[in-house]
Amino acid sequence: MSNILIIKHGSLGDIAQASGAIQDIFETHRNDKLYMLTTKPYHELFKKNPYINDIIIDKRLSRFNLIYLYFLMRKIKKYRFSKIYDLQNSNRSDFYKKILFPKADFNTWSSTNTTLPLGTSKKDFDKDSVLKRFEHQLTISGVKVSNVLKPDFSWCCDDISSIKKKYNLDKYIILFPFSSSHLTIKRWPYYKELANQLIYLYGNRYQIITAPGQNEINEAGELDATCILENNKALSITKLASLIKDSQFIISNDTGPAHMAAHMNAKGLVLFGSHTTANKVGMIRDNIKIIEVHDLKKLSTEKVLNYIKQLIN
Repeated sequence: MSNILIIKHGSLGDIAQASGAIQDIFETHRNDKLYMLTTKPYHELFKKNPYINDIIIDKRLSRFNLIYLYFLMRKIKKYRFSKIYDLQNSNRSDFYKKILFPKADFNTWSSTNTTLPLGTSKKDFDKDSVLKRFEHQLTISGVKVSNVLKPDFSWCCDDISSIKKKYNLDKYIILFPFSSSHLTIKRWPYYKELANQLIYLYGNRYQIITAPGQNEINEAGELDATCILENNKALSITKLASLIKDSQFIISNDTGPAHMAAHMNAKGLVLFGSHTTANKVGMIRDNIKIIEVHDLKKLSTEKVLNYIKQLIN
């Protein structure tokens, strides 16, 4: 039995995307022990992953924090990993390679850089779909791929019966008007108007709800939608996953919950501006429909509502 390391620091949407790749790595290394190097916010989430045996936390402190870096590298070396799958493919994880296995090829360290197609720059390769990039990386690294292009994030779901009882949830539509504070370009600005229209159209059939992150609770209060919380705090990732999976429909910006929905076969509509494309982030799914525009501020509520009517009715 060998020790195998997978690196995936985050974010939430990226972890949902990587679920198929992680499963394929597990299938290839059934007789080995799989470890996940991740960050503290995703420790509890990965504990639920049936393909991971144990977790190593990376605080991702500054590279100039030599004391922290020394102890992290020493800890990783202690496991004597025979192979490392870098699914983060970041400057940080590439920096770790230079310390741990500076001369390793894809047989020891699988990453975008070690598996880059001949004659292709990383900049050009990164323009392709993230799932296609994972497929190429794993195939070159000797992994038999069968799940990487169809990730299943359902493993992360948790029981939400008490939440459903508290809010009397049966059939519901979820709005996700949020994004990271440094990525406001992803935000469509007309969710309040949309919520009012949805209540008018579907209020007797579906509850219109939202499930904000901890830093989004005040913002969520501005919507005319039921704000789903647990003990006055944001739902855990695992309970949010179940809320999404059991929904009738979601409307979202390009955020983590949208990726969760895409890879749990939830039905919904996701709105993209010019920041990226649905294809590049692996959002193209039969259950998820996409509106892509250059400027989200110019995407009218009427147009979004017409899409929703076609998809729900």
